[in-house]
Amino acid sequence: MTSLFRAVFPTVDKPLIAMAHVPALPGTPLYEAAGGVDALVEHVQKDVDLLVDAGFDAVMFCNENDRPYQLHAGPEASAVMARVVTECRPTSIPFGVDYLWDPRIALATAVATGASFLREVVTGVWESDMGLWNTDAAETLRERRRLDAGDTAILMNISPEFASPIGTRSFAQIARSTVVSSLPDGILVSGPMAGAGPDPAVLREVREVVPEEIPVLLNTGARAETIAEMLTVADGCIVGSSLKVDGGTWNPVDADRARRFVDAAKG
Repeated sequence: MTSLFRAVFPTVDKPLIAMAHVPALPGTPLYEAAGGVDALVEHVQKDVDLLVDAGFDAVMFCNENDRPYQLHAGPEASAVMARVVTECRPTSIPFGVDYLWDPRIALATAVATGASFLREVVTGVWESDMGLWNTDAAETLRERRRLDAGDTAILMNISPEFASPIGTRSFAQIARSTVVSSLPDGILVSGPMAGAGPDPAVLREVREVVPEEIPVLLNTGARAETIAEMLTVADGCIVGSSLKVDGGTWNPVDADRARRFVDAAKG
């Protein structure tokens, strides 16, 4: 792994990162105004407590229920995310942030809260459920430099959910090119949508072409039944949906599912 990512997990060979999904934020279609931001904090705190107790190596906060997702969000997004993360961040394990799908918001939230890492799509052009999706790795990394956040690892998703690439390169070719041109601290391989895993052959091909010092993590579709096998290839995983009640992405965390996943991965 790169020294930057290894610094986050100095004693963990293959980190297990659990998602702490923040309910819909103010201004989004599914926001429940009656409870306000206090209700968001209460919900996320319960999930974080269960994930820490289950034995995960880190948690990552994300605005998973802000459907339909935005490519360019407003300042209220980073403000509310920063409040939720600050109040709910764990003290015993590292934490990261993600914002679907605006790297500026993720980076601002990371700086405000002291997050160790963030996950975003910052390379490529995609046709997606959100429309034409154009990214800018140069802007994101320069903004990290401007904000003096050079110790915040950026995990780059090279096969984003709800999208497909414009062009003919394979995901392995995209991953190798991303390493050379966009300076990732980690490469993430995803399936077609949240909760759905990638083709295992694609994960293996990406791992084979990416230099060993750059971690390649499974980003979606991790399940207790298959995680041990997936970790023979991947250098860690990010998991959300399979830890939830009934396996539903937007449901609360199920303590038994969370413990079973950690046992299966570390057993």
